[in-house]
Amino acid sequence: MRKYYYNLLILAFVALNFNLAAQPSKPGSSLNLAVEVKGQYGLLMSHHLELDVFKSHFPAFEIGIHQATFGKRRWESEYAYPILGINFWYSGMGGFSELGSVYALYPSVNFPLVKNDIHSLNFKLGVGIAYLSEKFHRIENYKNFAIGSHVNIAASLFVEYRRVVSSRVSVTGGFGLTHFSNGSMKTPNYGLNILSASVGISSYLGKPNRMQSKKILPELYTWEFDGRKYLYFEAATAFAVKDMTQQYGSKFFVFAAFANIMARVSYKSKFGVGVDFTHDKSDKLVLERRNIFVENNSQLTKVGVNFAYELVMDRLSFLFNFGMYMRGMDRSEGDFYQRLTLKYLISKRVFANMVLSAHLGKAEYVGFGLGYQLRFIYKREIQHN
Repeated sequence: MRKYYYNLLILAFVALNFNLAAQPSKPGSSLNLAVEVKGQYGLLMSHHLELDVFKSHFPAFEIGIHQATFGKRRWESEYAYPILGINFWYSGMGGFSELGSVYALYPSVNFPLVKNDIHSLNFKLGVGIAYLSEKFHRIENYKNFAIGSHVNIAASLFVEYRRVVSSRVSVTGGFGLTHFSNGSMKTPNYGLNILSASVGISSYLGKPNRMQSKKILPELYTWEFDGRKYLYFEAATAFAVKDMTQQYGSKFFVFAAFANIMARVSYKSKFGVGVDFTHDKSDKLVLERRNIFVENNSQLTKVGVNFAYELVMDRLSFLFNFGMYMRGMDRSEGDFYQRLTLKYLISKRVFANMVLSAHLGKAEYVGFGLGYQLRFIYKREIQHN
C-alpha cells in the first residue's frame, strides 16, 4: 500500500510537468509558481502514558503549490526571498482505528537560513487546519485521549535542505515535527506529535523569474520600519471557549487581555515586556473539585508578567510571550506560561489576533480578538544602508 501511494504521487508529478513543459512561457512572465510532492516517514511521539498504545512508524504524503518570492515586496528581500506555499498533507496514522486518518491543509513559509544558487538550508513554518476522521468518545472510542474533536489546528516545523538540479527542478530532504491539536476547545486534548523525515521533488510551472538575485526595496508602507527608533504600546483582547463536557459536562468562556511595550530594533524584530489578565470560568469548578471555594470571582483572574519578542513579516507578525503568573487562585498547571499570538494589521493601528496560550507546551486555550497599537518615536535619525 505504501509503495502504491508513492508511485501515484510520482506519476502525478511527472504527468503534470510533462504537460507544462510543452507550454511556452515568456521570459520574466512567471509568478515563480511550483508544484512539490513529498513522502514522509515518521513516528508518533508518546508524550502521555495513555498514548503509548499508538507507538508506531508510518508514512505520510504531502503535495503543495509554492511561490518563490523575488523581491516584489520589501519583506521578501529582508528574509532572503522565502518560499510561500499552500500544502495538503495526509496520513493513515499507522492504521489504528482509534486514530483514523488525518487530512490537513496549511499555508507555509520556507525561510532560507543559508543559501546560494545551488544549495539552501531552510526552516519551514506552517500553520493551518486539519480534519481527523476519529475523535475521543467515552464509550465508542475511549482509547483516543489525544483528540476530542474532528477539526483541529495543524502546525508543521521542518528543517529542509534544497538542491537545484536544473533550471526548473529541485530536490528536498529534511526532518521535523507535525502537530495536531484543538487548543483545548474540545477536551480531551493531549494532541498528536509526529516526528518524521521527508524527501521530495519540486518543479516550476513556468520559466522562473530571475529577479531573485536583485535587492529590490519597494517604497515603505505606513506600517513598515524606516530606520527610526520606535516604541510601541499595544493592548488587545481575546475570547475563547473551552469545551469540557467530557470531564465536567459543560462549556466555559475564557476572557484574556494583554498589554505590551515593544521596541522596534530592526525591520524584522521587536523586543519588549508585557502584562496579562486571564479570566477562565472553568477555574472555579476545578478549584471546587479540590475543595477550594472562591469567595469573589475576581480571585480567579490570573495576572502575569512576561518578556516578549515579535517577528515581523509585512502586515503579519508572530508575537512570543514567556511569562510568570503573579496572581490567581488556580495555578495547578504551573506558574510559568507561554503565549503565541498571530497578528495581522488591519490598519496602521488596529490588528486582529489569534492567541494560543500554553503551559510548558500544553495548550490552555485558543482565542480570537482585536487589538490597538500606538507608536512613539524616540530617535528621529533615519538609518541609511
